[in-house]
Amino acid sequence: MSEQLLITTIDHRGVARLTMNRPELRNAFNEDVVNQICDTMGRLGNDPNVRVIVLTGAGKAFSAGADLNMMRRVAEYSSAENKDDARRLAHMLSSIYYAPKPTVALVNGPAMGGGLGLIAACDIAVGAEEAFFALSEVRVGLIPAVISPFVIQAIGARQAQRYFLSGERFDAATAASIGLLHETAPAAELDRAFEAIVDNLLTCGPIATREAKELIRSVAGRSIDDGVMKDTAERIARLRASDEGKEGVTAFLEKRKPNWIKD
Repeated sequence: MSEQLLITTIDHRGVARLTMNRPELRNAFNEDVVNQICDTMGRLGNDPNVRVIVLTGAGKAFSAGADLNMMRRVAEYSSAENKDDARRLAHMLSSIYYAPKPTVALVNGPAMGGGLGLIAACDIAVGAEEAFFALSEVRVGLIPAVISPFVIQAIGARQAQRYFLSGERFDAATAASIGLLHETAPAAELDRAFEAIVDNLLTCGPIATREAKELIRSVAGRSIDDGVMKDTAERIARLRASDEGKEGVTAFLEKRKPNWIKD
């Protein structure tokens, strides 16, 4: 394939950046982009040298969601083919959500439809103040079905009721206030805000970070009962006895950096 739809770079710190590279189409994704994101997330998740995974877009947009040519093809699909296509999209989002490394959405510009699913699937999202957003599927007679578990978890059911039903556009300040973005910055200062987040992530133990992600998924929504207390006690006991846990505590007591921090 001559066109490089997804550009992947890894810097000396272990920060992997995935850049959707269709700027002329506002980084709308087609079947090839979906497959490449899935494959790349799997590879990076298993790479011990990768500490953080970043998803962004080339040019002035983050992602316009599914591209129109793909939508035209899908309109001619059989019921079975439509289900298979939806499952591929779900697999892409899951590959981001369940990645064992911290994932950061660097939202450099507008995001529409499925683009919001990509943002919501990431652990952390920082966006340009100039960006805007919309869950506009209902305006073309569709619904944001596959992305809905990720988006509703990010913004809550009450906010989803407004934006899923109206399809209206909202700005970055609103996106932050409802939980889609964690932080916003002017486009000219976005990299600085993003680097501050990455610096914080790189100070944390790689195994502890992975375990923290699993902890959130395990505890969120559960009743605080004997079962959850037993589960959380077992998790911290396991990490206290681990090599990484011992190194982290020893480094803290000795007032030095732990061995996972690279200068």
